[in-house]
Amino acid sequence: MRLLLTSLMILFSGATLAQSGKALHDSACMECHASLAGGDPYQLYQRDDRKVRSLQDLESRLQHCMRAADVSWDRDQQKAVVDYLNSRFYRF
Repeated sequence: MRLLLTSLMILFSGATLAQSGKALHDSACMECHASLAGGDPYQLYQRDDRKVRSLQDLESRLQHCMRAADVSWDRDQQKAVVDYLNSRFYRF
C-alpha cells in the first residue's frame, strides 16, 4: 500500500510539474514566439532547423528567453518549463 501511495504521489507531482511548466511557458513565451514564427508559436519547436539540439541547449535557450521576456523564474520553475518543453517537443 505504501508503495502504491508513493508511486501515485510521484506520478501526480510529475503531472503537476508539467502543468506548471506549460502555464509558465504559455504566459511568458507565446506572444513573442508567435511574432517570431508568423503567428504559430509552436513552429519554433517543430522547424527542421531548430537551434536546440540537446538538453543543455534547451537550458541555455531558456536563460536567453527569460531575459528577453523579462521573467525571473526560480530553479524549480525553470526546471518545470524545461521538463514541459522536453516532454512536449524535444524528448532528449
